[in-house]
Amino acid sequence: MKNPEEAGSGLRSLGAALADVMRRTGASIGMVYLPPSGESAMRLAVLSGVSLEFAAPWMRVAPDDPVPLADAVADGRLVWIADREAMARRYPRPGLVLPYPFSLAASPLAAGGTTWGGLVLLWPGGHAPRLARVEEDAVHEGCDRMTGILARAAGEGRPVLPGRKPRMVRPARRTPGPVEAAAAVEFVHRLPGGSCALDLNGRITFVTEEAADLLGIDAEDLVGALPWEALPWMDNPAVEDRYRAAVISRRTTSFTTLRPPDHWLRFELHPDATGISVRITPAGPDRRAPGEGAAREEEAERAAQSALPSRATSLYHLMHLAASLTEAAGVRDVVDQAADQITPALGVHALAVLTAEDGRLRVAGHRGYADAVARFDSAPLASDTPAARVLVTGAPMFYGSREELAGDFPAAVVLGSPGAAWAFLPLVASGRPVGSLVLGYDRPRDFHPGERAILISLAGLLAQALDRARLYDSKHELARRLQAGLLPHTLPHVPGLEVAARYLPAGHGTGVGGDFYDLIRLGGTTAAATIGDVQGHNVEAAALMGQVRAAVHASAGAPPGEVLARTNRLLTDLDPGLFTSCLYAHIDLKHHRALLATAGHPPPLVRHPDGRAEVLDLPPGLLLGIDPAADYPTAGVTLPIGTVLVLFTDGLVEAPGVDMDEATAELAGQLAWSGGGDASLDDLADTLIGHAQGSAPRHDDIALLLLRTVAPL
Repeated sequence: MKNPEEAGSGLRSLGAALADVMRRTGASIGMVYLPPSGESAMRLAVLSGVSLEFAAPWMRVAPDDPVPLADAVADGRLVWIADREAMARRYPRPGLVLPYPFSLAASPLAAGGTTWGGLVLLWPGGHAPRLARVEEDAVHEGCDRMTGILARAAGEGRPVLPGRKPRMVRPARRTPGPVEAAAAVEFVHRLPGGSCALDLNGRITFVTEEAADLLGIDAEDLVGALPWEALPWMDNPAVEDRYRAAVISRRTTSFTTLRPPDHWLRFELHPDATGISVRITPAGPDRRAPGEGAAREEEAERAAQSALPSRATSLYHLMHLAASLTEAAGVRDVVDQAADQITPALGVHALAVLTAEDGRLRVAGHRGYADAVARFDSAPLASDTPAARVLVTGAPMFYGSREELAGDFPAAVVLGSPGAAWAFLPLVASGRPVGSLVLGYDRPRDFHPGERAILISLAGLLAQALDRARLYDSKHELARRLQAGLLPHTLPHVPGLEVAARYLPAGHGTGVGGDFYDLIRLGGTTAAATIGDVQGHNVEAAALMGQVRAAVHASAGAPPGEVLARTNRLLTDLDPGLFTSCLYAHIDLKHHRALLATAGHPPPLVRHPDGRAEVLDLPPGLLLGIDPAADYPTAGVTLPIGTVLVLFTDGLVEAPGVDMDEATAELAGQLAWSGGGDASLDDLADTLIGHAQGSAPRHDDIALLLLRTVAPL
């Protein structure tokens, strides 16, 4: 077992190397990742400059995660993200969580073909667009130093592994003596207003009496507490947002908030690598310069009208959207999910998603635009409209008012109410433009940089989902057409036999299945009926369904058991990896009799002329495609004039939480009740389908074939 002291020694050495590279590059946050034993994913092992709470979303990085470090390790190179917009474009998911000013570098810790881990560094907002040569050299030298530490430890049989929690590295600070510390406290007390200090976790470590008075609480109740816990009126997502912005960007931020009932306070946050110093001053009318009060009230009202909803609320909706989009099956699902989450999260009044097809814009879906958005539909990509331009150029455009939009696009069709604002965002997936996202607001607004970063990240997520959805829709349509082509368009006329058939797919968002039915005229008074269900809901299932139907056709006329046996041998030879249930009936209308055999398929129903309905008891047979030597026994049933034979797939009776035998018996009761008199077979088919759909939710395709013996004309 590894000595904990040796493990700690390795992490301490990595921490020292991380502190050195951060000092040399000016990075404000540093993270070292190491793979646990036997795992391909990496865990955060050493952390500096930020609390565990902030690092929580990135505690683990898998090889295929859409984050810079995963790409850096996979490609064996340094990945540089110049600013938050670059992050939002290239990595939408982390861009949603970090819409603050910062730059980022990620680099693998690798040598000699072995990857030992990874390094991530963040710089405060305002860094140059590229790493300086001296910074880049320091990063590479730091990586070499860490790689050497890890390689040596592994060679000595004491590999460095991440602990349960990351090792925290704090910057070294000279500890002042008693006299100097007292002088510092006196200095703080002389400043106007109040002062307090927060550690990296946000807890108050120091507070002046002046600050406590302004906050309306005793100082001893503040020290050691989180501000938003000790002061409920500060439990405000906007306050949290400013705090996070200060921690990540290392820039001074400020905000004004109300201490109930009527005390307005201004907070200035001054961050560094150890925490945040906070200055608190009154912001009431008596503290404003002449004319400042009205201006501030007007500014506050405008902000209240146009700002994003709370950061926490926005992130909840957008993270939910990110999760929902991974499950969206088609383009309509993507648009609906986006509209449901974006409009409340971002205060959006209207939304439209447009795609590019054959050189024109196509409206994939919209919310809140009513019929006006149709004017965009079929517009050429060469037309000078905002939605077309962002799709062609890949650059987003933001307009805070109608006047701003008219200045760039005087002839554009303007959607929304007077005084609205718009964001036009390109939807780019894998470097390819796939569409445009139009967001409309019912009031003028200022699109501040943080909001723009969120919107760009959002567009990236939506683009990826839309690209997947279009591929899904294409495959779904191909399978649907394939299935429709393989099912019979019309059924043959057989004297003495009335026929009705129905096929219902499971519904939108579900793959096409392999349910099939057929009626084969064999002679003047004989026919064959078959129904089956191929396992799966995809193109392969639909294609196999066609093969099964063709095989049954080829053997039709032979005894039912032989037809299924031949089909079974063919499928086992093909080895498609899918199993098929099938029922085959040979119908002799002259002698009013049918012979049936089943391969794991639900037994048919029969309604006798006297009104009784029952489930036929057929000897079981193995599913097709399992055992080439399987035997399929045959059973017979009489079919006097007026008998109804009902063949169906399990989608008609199978539902979650419903016993299949009970559901089949209930269906037989419905057949007995509604199949008499002069009811047409088509009406009876609709009744049975309606009964099944109304009794429980259905998640499978339904195929139904009804046969009624009648007197031949």
